[in-house]
Amino acid sequence: MVENQNNNNNLQQPRKKNTNGKIIATAAIVGVVGGLIGGGVSYYAADQMNNAPVNNSAAQTRVSSSSSKVSEKSAKTSGVMTTAYNDVKGAVVSVINLKRQSSSNSANSLYNSLFGNDNSDDSSSSSKGKLETYSEGSGVVYMKSNGKGYIVTNNHVISGSDAVQVMLANGKTVNAKVVGKDSTTDLAVLSIDAKYVTKTAEFGDSKSLQAGQTVIAVGSPLGSEYASTVTQGIISAPARTISTSSGNQQTVIQTDAAINPGNSGGALVNSAGQVIGINSMKLAQSSDGTSVEGMGFAIPSNEVVTIVNELVKKGKITRPQLGVRVIALQGIPEGYRSRLKINSTLKSGIYIASVNKNSSAANAGMKSGDVITKVDGKKIDDVASLHSILYSHKVGDTVNVTVNRNGKDVNLKVKLEGN
Repeated sequence: MVENQNNNNNLQQPRKKNTNGKIIATAAIVGVVGGLIGGGVSYYAADQMNNAPVNNSAAQTRVSSSSSKVSEKSAKTSGVMTTAYNDVKGAVVSVINLKRQSSSNSANSLYNSLFGNDNSDDSSSSSKGKLETYSEGSGVVYMKSNGKGYIVTNNHVISGSDAVQVMLANGKTVNAKVVGKDSTTDLAVLSIDAKYVTKTAEFGDSKSLQAGQTVIAVGSPLGSEYASTVTQGIISAPARTISTSSGNQQTVIQTDAAINPGNSGGALVNSAGQVIGINSMKLAQSSDGTSVEGMGFAIPSNEVVTIVNELVKKGKITRPQLGVRVIALQGIPEGYRSRLKINSTLKSGIYIASVNKNSSAANAGMKSGDVITKVDGKKIDDVASLHSILYSHKVGDTVNVTVNRNGKDVNLKVKLEGN
């Protein structure tokens, strides 16, 4: 898979319509979630049971004449995750993507499409249409500052919107403004009037996560109708590198907590009630068509904090880059390595497929066919590890890049350019 560092490729997220015609924002790496899997089997079984003959000779179940009652010894204590949920639920909101619909009726639209619109005063522009709900997702209120409340969500939740609204935990719907968005990380920041903010969430340290750790996902699966839904699971992998359908590589938290359409932008929460990830994607089907369950992914909180701070400050993310197209050695079949003249002893690194003209890499002497093995003395195993190091720098910084060229290591100094 070739990674183009000069392009911020949008994550490809499918959108799923519910029965009310709204689109529920979600993100899947491969495949689409089926809403009625096994439904036919269930109905068939029920019909068979309803039509089955009754054996009157069989002993009948006897109902006790005494009344049933609820035990006074029922457990009244809540678990750890209940406390965690109560800590964060007031900060999780539903995010509503609004789009303008054409104001012209269907009859006029058909006439105009066939014969043209001869009324110069009658504009068919969607800018004059009524705002209607196009899609719904989730978000997390994380800060209250300077008279504003700030909400983090996924970029694909508000993508293409003409306006955005937020439904708060108390059910009140207010208008929101897009502060900034970043398609590469699939994150966006919204703002609302601070007077509506009653609760803000706290970010935890995603680097401290361990596999097997209990977490909950809080959001609005299938939209605001199911706002503040909570599901529980564990951390399946604290740092999983995945390839999205757009070709980007991203390091995410993998969890088996149920992530459904509409959960996008919601909170992944630890037992301390801290947000340790923003739910973003799920794997519904493998590349060979195999259906899978319990594979949801969240953007780590440490990355979220870095991105949202930059978005609030500048409204966009400017990333340092080398100006090359690369592919991890692990992704190159053995049969092609000899053709590409890659040193057979190299076990890790990323192959430079091409160098952009007049780029920082070109000016530093980097060539097509080089294999990047280290940056700043740190080993490079894949594209994600390269991005991790580069994104820790600023545009204009100089980094030391070690490449393997014709079996020999060459050290280059590269001044990072901006995207």
